[in-house]
Amino acid sequence: MKEFMTEGNEEDSSIEYIIIENGEEKMVENEDIIESASRKDTQKNDTEKIDIKKSQKRKFQKETTNQKIASQKISKELVKEIMEYVLIFLIALIVMLLLNNFIIINARIPSASMEDTVMTGDRLIGNRLAYKNDIPQRFDVIIFKFPDNEAELYIKRIIGLPGETVTITGGKVYINDSTTPLDDSFTKEIPATTSFGPYYVPSNSYFVMGDNRNNSYDSRYWSHTFVKSEQILGKAMFRYYPFNKISKVD
Repeated sequence: MKEFMTEGNEEDSSIEYIIIENGEEKMVENEDIIESASRKDTQKNDTEKIDIKKSQKRKFQKETTNQKIASQKISKELVKEIMEYVLIFLIALIVMLLLNNFIIINARIPSASMEDTVMTGDRLIGNRLAYKNDIPQRFDVIIFKFPDNEAELYIKRIIGLPGETVTITGGKVYINDSTTPLDDSFTKEIPATTSFGPYYVPSNSYFVMGDNRNNSYDSRYWSHTFVKSEQILGKAMFRYYPFNKISKVD
């Protein structure tokens, strides 16, 4: 741009300039220069505002992306933690099922037939492996399938063993030809002076009675008198409920 001052009054505030634009000389006044510069400043400010907005947008996008990444990370960790709990629960469930089907029996006492050894509503743990390498003994408290209906589970005490003869006279139990009755100190009360038998216990079978002799539906009254070996599920081991009565079952 070539600049020339024109002739005129020195006090004249209107100053003219010659601008060469596209090979042509143009006469412009100072106000035009100022206006042009103002437009350039405005354009510059607009450009700066656009740049600031773009920068803010990039910053917002970056923060949003970081938040998404953090959220995804938290979600993955939460899913992982939930899966760990689910896995623990499944393992515990499998262990419980294995224990309950192959090692222990969880039984609830439905009646008063075994009082006072165990009470109505008590919960017991029975050992399914008790007779794997052993045979049931007299006075064992066993959990078994009810001979008249195997869908039901009963709990009673073994009185007569395979091959024995059981006779109940005057409320007392005698085995074979013994004149001495069996110990009945575990019974709830003195048995009623009633008589039953004799019962000849088959092989692999057992004669059972409840400890509450005067209120027990047992081998004395069943259609199928004896409990077969294969109907015995396990030996009652201990009472775990009520918690204030946790104890071994004898």
